[in-house]
Amino acid sequence: MSDQAPAENAEVRQRRVPDSPDSERLQAPGRNDVRPTSDESDMDAILQDEDSDAGSKGNKGAEMERLTKSIPQDKGSLGEFADSLLESLPPRWRNWVVRGLFSIIMISTFTFIVSRGATWLMFLVFAIQFKCFQEIISIGLAVYRLYDFPWFRALSWYFLLTSNYFFFGESLIDYWGIVLKKDNFLHFLVAYHRLVSFALYCIGFVSFVLSLRKGYYMRQFSLFAWTHLTLLLIVSQSFFIIQNIFQGLIWFLAPVAMIICCDVMSYMFGFFWGKTPLIKLSPKKTWEGFIGGAFSTVIFGILLSLALYNRPFFVCPVQHYQTDSSNCTIPLSFQLQDYPVPRPFSFVFKILRKEPVIQLFPFIFHSIALSLFASILGPFGGFFASGFKRAFKIKDFGDVIPGHGGLMDRFDCQLLMGTFVMVYIHSFIRVPDASKLLTQIMSLEPQDQLNVFQLLQTELNRNGLL
Repeated sequence: MSDQAPAENAEVRQRRVPDSPDSERLQAPGRNDVRPTSDESDMDAILQDEDSDAGSKGNKGAEMERLTKSIPQDKGSLGEFADSLLESLPPRWRNWVVRGLFSIIMISTFTFIVSRGATWLMFLVFAIQFKCFQEIISIGLAVYRLYDFPWFRALSWYFLLTSNYFFFGESLIDYWGIVLKKDNFLHFLVAYHRLVSFALYCIGFVSFVLSLRKGYYMRQFSLFAWTHLTLLLIVSQSFFIIQNIFQGLIWFLAPVAMIICCDVMSYMFGFFWGKTPLIKLSPKKTWEGFIGGAFSTVIFGILLSLALYNRPFFVCPVQHYQTDSSNCTIPLSFQLQDYPVPRPFSFVFKILRKEPVIQLFPFIFHSIALSLFASILGPFGGFFASGFKRAFKIKDFGDVIPGHGGLMDRFDCQLLMGTFVMVYIHSFIRVPDASKLLTQIMSLEPQDQLNVFQLLQTELNRNGLL
């Protein structure tokens, strides 16, 4: 009896696999000839055996194209009238005109929003975040064929809102308290921010478990992981970008403008002089465009810094500017400082009988560091996105911007840049904010406040400041 059971189990595991057009045979499941026997969808078959033979890869590529067929792709169309005016141009030049036109529109819109201040910029960041999230989640829904699960799709958006509350809750409540000039604005949400965040996530987690349906477990868990990875990439990066805005609009405007400059100038240099391929993930990228874009971005970063360094609207921390825009203290990074001229260049000053010292504001050096990152490492955000699109056999993330594709196609490099700027500020620029420290001290119990005062008094006396 014990010998018969394994034999029966082995027989159950066998399946009929075609061997030739006119013959079939029973075969034990092997790595190259097994297809899932459950109803977990044909996507599960695509996800396994990625290193199979070329013929199998071709079939899976065709299957992936079929699954992602619902993802809108940019065709560069401007409408019937505009298309009729451009139809005489070669495709290459037609694409150039379309991209150039919408680049001007996007830059003009962005310039207007920047002029409106930090609040408008934050709304812009959130709008871009939501659209980028929608584009990536739409690919996941198409690949895992979960469009027939509206409740499950709603959970993805619920997790987006929950993540935004966790990341932005405290900082935005403080910001709006200053803007509205209200003390203890929504104090309950600040005091119990982490508890509320965790409770909201638990609700989503339980809802996900309750939404699981037999036969779709693999797809639902795959999209659950897809959603959380997207949140990591999109929400956390946008959080860093908004933190940069709080440090001063220039810490947002300059890096964004550098990425735009690098993108535009790399395209221009590559369009007219590009001959040497740069990377296989993006066949149209060339070394000529990469080098030309990098050089142009460094020059542009220096010129932009010279134009903005003495304007409080751009350089003052947002909360200080909102409190008293007419009496904002310019941060040290934007104040002129003396720098000794090193040898042998100091010899020229001695000939002219001048002190070998030049005056510069430190942000000029920061802008060079930021522009080098934007032009050398920033493009790898685009290469990453190109690899992602190639994996799913699509050309664009969407078609919201004619000639460019989806918003994610335009902002892939911006996300990486925003993270670097935040790290750079915390490493080299940021100093403790006295007003925030005072707020934290005032939230302590009275006896603890007195202890802090006595400790501070002792230290100041010891240092001779009192």
